[in-house]
Amino acid sequence: MNNKTTAIILEEIACLLEIKGDSIFRIKAYRKGAEALNASQEQVEELYKKQGLKGIRTIQGLGEGISKKIEEYIKKGKIKYFDELKEETAIRQLVAYYFETKGLNLQELKENAKKRKIVYSRFVKPAKQLLELSGSLEKAKGAIKRVADWAKSRNLDYAIETVFKKWLELDNLKPKEIVKKPFFRGRPMIWSEMKKRWYVIDKYGDWLEYAGKTAEMEWR
Repeated sequence: MNNKTTAIILEEIACLLEIKGDSIFRIKAYRKGAEALNASQEQVEELYKKQGLKGIRTIQGLGEGISKKIEEYIKKGKIKYFDELKEETAIRQLVAYYFETKGLNLQELKENAKKRKIVYSRFVKPAKQLLELSGSLEKAKGAIKRVADWAKSRNLDYAIETVFKKWLELDNLKPKEIVKKPFFRGRPMIWSEMKKRWYVIDKYGDWLEYAGKTAEMEWR
């Protein structure tokens, strides 16, 4: 255990509190704690071995409550509060992740929900069903990502319910392969297998032998 791994947990707690809609002050406290650990020259575990809880408190930016949770992590390898938060916010995490695949971050999701552009409650039930079907949050996220990648590569829209429809096909869902074609200065190019060289097609349809470098070709 080191400062970096502990800081990551504090930052994850802050993110979960944000998803939960908790106090901005509590969220900032955990982020401040994460920053303090990353900035510290002293390893928190070593400080704890020498001075116990007081050692942890010597790192400026760590309050008593967060210091006690770090102590719990040092002693038990986990933080009960963190585990409870993950369980409590699992459905909201899944909804947030679905919208993330749609290009909306958490703040944008909240703003759209507040303005009634997104009816948040509409996504809670299918997210809960997907969570139950998948058996874990990570598997549920993986299923959404697979459907999202597959749909976006085909310019198709998708919903959480799409995962249910494609459930038995998930292992076979693959993004559509995008075949890029070569161009030079906006003109299409073609490869002659017979002459083993590239040609540029001009506006009249004539093939002009390409004498440039491969690096100058544009693929799109």
